[in-house]
Amino acid sequence: MMVLITYDVNTTSADGQRRLRQVAKTCENYGQRVQNSVFECLLDPQQLKELHIKLKRMIEPETDSLRFYRLGANWKGKVEHVGAKQGYDPEGFLMI
Repeated sequence: MMVLITYDVNTTSADGQRRLRQVAKTCENYGQRVQNSVFECLLDPQQLKELHIKLKRMIEPETDSLRFYRLGANWKGKVEHVGAKQGYDPEGFLMI
């Protein structure tokens, strides 16, 4: 299932800056960054649960926020990209 993950981490302190880096690095391990604090992740239910737990442990709920948008298996018809940064297909061919 496609999951859109967005986050906002308070970076007014060194600890907040550290949390921001941790959240971003963790999301990079599960999906593709599509904007500064937005990731598209193609996950199975177990991966989603694992990522959800990891991210919740990293943030400070009083100052930071996380959002998980579950777009499901038929996500391609729900996503439209306009503008800079060409889109990608996580199910498509990857050439390294």
